[in-house]
This record gives sequence, C-alpha cells and structure tokens, in this order.
Amino acid sequence: MNELQNIKNRFGIIGNYPALNRALEKAIQVAPTDISVLVIGESGVGKEFIPKIIHAESKRKHQPYIVVNCGAIPEGTIDSELFGHEKGAFTGATSTRKGYFEVADGGTIFLDEVGELPLQTQVRLLRVLESGEFMKVGSSQIQKTNVRIVAATNVNMMNAIHDGRFREDLYYRLNTVQIDMPALRERKGDIHLLFRKFAIDFAEKYRMPELELEPEAVTYLENYSFPGNVRQLRNLVEQLTVVERNRKITAEKLAEYIPMEKHLPMLVNQSANKAQSDFGNEREIMYKVLFDMRNDINDLKSLTSELIKNRGNGDLSNQEKNLINKIYTPEPAAHNPNSLLYFEPNDNANVQTANMMNVEDNEPYEDIMDIEVEEARSESLSLQNNEKDLIIKALEKHRGRRNKAADELGISQRTLYRKIKQYNLED
Repeated sequence: MNELQNIKNRFGIIGNYPALNRALEKAIQVAPTDISVLVIGESGVGKEFIPKIIHAESKRKHQPYIVVNCGAIPEGTIDSELFGHEKGAFTGATSTRKGYFEVADGGTIFLDEVGELPLQTQVRLLRVLESGEFMKVGSSQIQKTNVRIVAATNVNMMNAIHDGRFREDLYYRLNTVQIDMPALRERKGDIHLLFRKFAIDFAEKYRMPELELEPEAVTYLENYSFPGNVRQLRNLVEQLTVVERNRKITAEKLAEYIPMEKHLPMLVNQSANKAQSDFGNEREIMYKVLFDMRNDINDLKSLTSELIKNRGNGDLSNQEKNLINKIYTPEPAAHNPNSLLYFEPNDNANVQTANMMNVEDNEPYEDIMDIEVEEARSESLSLQNNEKDLIIKALEKHRGRRNKAADELGISQRTLYRKIKQYNLED
C-alpha cells in the first residue's frame, strides 16, 4: 500500500477507485520484467501514466524512453519514423536517419493509439516483437534492437481484428499483460478530489484565488458523463479558473459549461447500469407512442359508434361503411350477416366484413352500442392514467422545468400546459 501511494505521489495521480488502484498495482508488478503490456481505456483517462510507471520501475529506467503517437504520424512516413531510412530511399531522404527503435535500444517505447497503425507497419512491428530484428526503409541489412514495448489504445481491438484493420497475431503479442484504465464517470468518488487538485494547480499557475464547489455542484459533476474523462475535467477547471470571477462554483454555473442534456439524456441511476437506464428510457418513449395511438383509435371508435346510433345503417355512405369496417375488423374474415356492423359489398365500394362483434338475434342494438362505448371510455381512462404518470415522471425528473419535460415527452409546451391543467398537476 505504501508503494502504491508513493507511485501516486510521484506521478501526481489522484484517486482511490479500486479499478484504478488495480491498474497501478499491475503496472508495478510487471515493471521489472520485459514482457509487452497493452493499456486499454477511453481517450483522456490517463493511459500515458502506465508506461511511465513501468519504465521508471524497470531495469531500463536509465535508458531512453520514447513516446510515439501512432495516430498522428502520416501513413507514408510512419515506417521511416519507427525504423529509420537510408539515404535516397524515397523522395526527400537526403541522408540516413535512425528510427525510434534504433534510438531507444535498451530502453522503452510507448506506442500510443497503436490501433491506428497501418497493416504494413504492423507486420514490421510483429517481427520486432518476436525476434528484435528490423530493417530500415530502403535497406536490406537486418539490425537488432533490445526495446521494451508498451502500447495503448482506445479502439475496440476485437472489432478492429474482425474488420481486418488489425492483425490478430500482433494483438496477442502486444497483449501479454492487459491493463484496463477506468473511465472517470466510474470514479465518482474521485471527481471532487481531481477538481480540487486541478483548482490548486491552476490557481498557482495563473496567480488567482482557488475555486470552490458548492455541494450541489459536486453532485452535478458526479452525475455528469464526462465523455472526455480526466482531460475534459482538467480543461473545465482551467477554463473556470480563468473566466469566472466568483470563486464559488454552483451547479447552475457548471451547467453553462457542461450541459447535462447534451451528454446524458437522463440522470444516471446509481443502482442500475447504463444499459438498463437506456432501455428504460426507450421503453417509456415506446409506451407514450402506443398510448397516443390507442387514444386516437378509441376516440375514433367512440365517434363511429355515436355516428351509427344517431344516423342508423341506412343513412351511411359507402366511404363511412369502409371506415367502420377498417376500425372494427382486426383481420379479413368471411361475410357474417349476423354481425352488428356488417355491410353488403356493392359495385361502388369494396367493403370488408366487420366481424369484431357478433350480436344475438334477441340482443337490442342500442344495448350493444352502449357496451362498446362504455368499454372505450374505460380503456380511455386507463390510458389517461398512464399519460398522467408519464407527465409526473418527466416533471419530477426535470425538477418542474416544463420546457425540459415537454422536450422529453416529445410534445409542445402548450400541450403540456394543457395536460397539466387537465390533470390538476399545477402543484
């Protein structure tokens, strides 16, 4: 534990999240060996600390340590950068040049964003890992190097292998030991510690008073998704330090810089994982759509029933008969003269048989229609309760902000105001 804390102090690492501690412990354990290490994690989580720790704690600590950003070097020149080139090997090669693998002989090379390497370069790298041999661009002479490789990527390597963008044999050669760096949103307890660390650093750098967070601002940060991870938090603190005159930072002020709605449609439920939250959100939207559709259908059924009661079958036009048959016929069926809403087809209209409800000869027409209307009203009341519950959930979620609730429900603010008044939800 003392060794772990010493490493944190030495490299300025803040946090006590178990997954972070485990990653640092693995780095310390593998440092004395020469095996290859692959660091996995999202962009901005601090993957670059792991190879520094490995090199500093290894027998190679007095030898060169070189960082190579594989995604920042053009494909046409990356072989020359890594392995060097001979004079005249290509246009512009006016002299012989040593590559990183030759310069770092005896030391450590950190290949950042290794998933972006071109396939041709991957073949050369695999040979170095397996035998320590390489050739300069434009040369036929084999050279030897003794380099320890630590690689890092934010790419899903299994997908890259499946898509043919990364060699499977190289992946397993690099991934002798895998170290996973957790995302900042998983380290909720570390967010405030990191904020304070950055606030002290930037206050000293710019000679300004230190920033402080209000309690609700701490909660806001802990519920934010931080797609840019620690790098995004650091940039946020630097921006606040320079721009804001008030040293007390509130949740409202944070919302101006990192709006919650842009990256997190709904507040994170700490008792459920992200997949469950996303599913719940989509499910509520689907319920809302279905409720709206069923409301429309029930209103149309009630209207049709009233039309039949008031005008009778004799006064209906062919278009109205077609509409009734479409509403009350769940699927095509044979003609049934005993059906209440049965209409004989004629030359002017292709009318489907309406067989939703059959009526016994001794059953009065008015009673059947009353039952149908009553069922429609009962179902409509059930749907209204569900609609009311959705509105209440949206208002509670957005703390009474009606414009946000209306956006969540997919309706206009005017419609929401009318629904609130309809269901007596003003309070």
